[in-house]
Amino acid sequence: MSKALLRYDKGTVLIEGIEHIPYAKFDPRINRLRAPALYYRDIVEFLKSSEVEFVDEVLDLIPSPKIQVANHITTREYQRKAVNNWLGAGKRGCVVMPTGAGKTIVGLSAIEQVSSATIIVVPTIDLIDQWAAAISTCLTDIKVGKLGGGEDDIRAITISTYDSAYSRASKLGNRFSLIMFDEVHHLAAPGYRYIAEQFASPFRLGLTATIEREDGKQIELPKLVGGVVFDISPTNLAKDRHLAQYTIERRRTHMLPIEMKLYQENYKMYQSSLMNLGFRRGVSFQKLIMMSGRNRIAREALLARNKALRIALSSKSKIEELKTILEENMGLKTIIFTQHNSLVFEVSNRFLIPFIIHKTTKEERQEFLRGFKEGRYNALVTSKVLDEGIDVPDAELGIILSGTGSAREFIQRLGRLLRPRPGSNKKARLIEIVSADTQEIVMSAKRIKAIRSKSW
Repeated sequence: MSKALLRYDKGTVLIEGIEHIPYAKFDPRINRLRAPALYYRDIVEFLKSSEVEFVDEVLDLIPSPKIQVANHITTREYQRKAVNNWLGAGKRGCVVMPTGAGKTIVGLSAIEQVSSATIIVVPTIDLIDQWAAAISTCLTDIKVGKLGGGEDDIRAITISTYDSAYSRASKLGNRFSLIMFDEVHHLAAPGYRYIAEQFASPFRLGLTATIEREDGKQIELPKLVGGVVFDISPTNLAKDRHLAQYTIERRRTHMLPIEMKLYQENYKMYQSSLMNLGFRRGVSFQKLIMMSGRNRIAREALLARNKALRIALSSKSKIEELKTILEENMGLKTIIFTQHNSLVFEVSNRFLIPFIIHKTTKEERQEFLRGFKEGRYNALVTSKVLDEGIDVPDAELGIILSGTGSAREFIQRLGRLLRPRPGSNKKARLIEIVSADTQEIVMSAKRIKAIRSKSW
């Protein structure tokens, strides 16, 4: 009997010389079986277990030197356990660790264990630079390739944005043994999952502080990367002084009468629209968005809801409470988080605090973060750009002026405060300011409940 032949073709595996195999479908255009490259490893394991002889021409790996973590880099016990759990799962799976706990060290240790061509997929240009710096510091004699932000240099270790990996997946999908996804929750998005499907990389690692998504699509990650092999909370890490201990405080403010009047009018309009749509107990936000494209009442409901929330999130009384908190904590390194850029600008102008938003230039952002680290600036105000993907110097106080009900957003913001200072008994504080008698109270309760359910 002739041997089966496996070849890579534009994000898929072609199988010749065999009539049926799991994961593959017959392609009548070429009279061959074809499967998404995602299943390459499964196909190989099936053929071996079935004792089918085959020739494997799928991988065309970029030649790699022996990869070692530098001697001066030390790993903590929980980081070693994370890597060992990943190895025990066949070098596939996700590691969930809080911001500041050293996910990068886990990733570099995994690269050392594979010691072969590796691509690291990250959500932002800033993370390309951060990973490149970490690799230069921690791995010996490695030159890093970059893909994204104007860079197009493919090497044995390459760092790519999700967008660039998406556009090049069909061409690069057989060049790397290990594919690593930083902030892996992004991968579950309908577009980005295409990356995992078109890469044949047999070894996969996902890193994140918060694997849950509001749309629930994290359930796709075990198929794309592997299940969660290690998960540790800040509470456990704080006990051993690996992260700072923390407290969470909620302060309620009362909106101005005119604000409350406008809020109630819009929220009543929202509820009335839901009743007209036939919803007696509310409706999921995602479903309402989907309906709004084709239904006028759903669109009116969405607009009324958003206007009511914006009033509550941006109440003038919050600014006064922020003033009080800043006066109470003068000299503490503070990060102020908001939901909308308009509130960022208002806080920045009122209190003369540098701001960072997505339009802030790289040079300005680096200057503000450096000034924050050196103590030239005691506070920064931001919308969502510091939630993830940017290394933020240690802060002692976080103030959530406005946010969503997302537990992931809340955990990311809390994580910005948890980096411990050497020789310090620092205890981080996170204060959220919420408008009383509004849905913001419900949103706050939702994210706090999610935190507590994870033993955070």
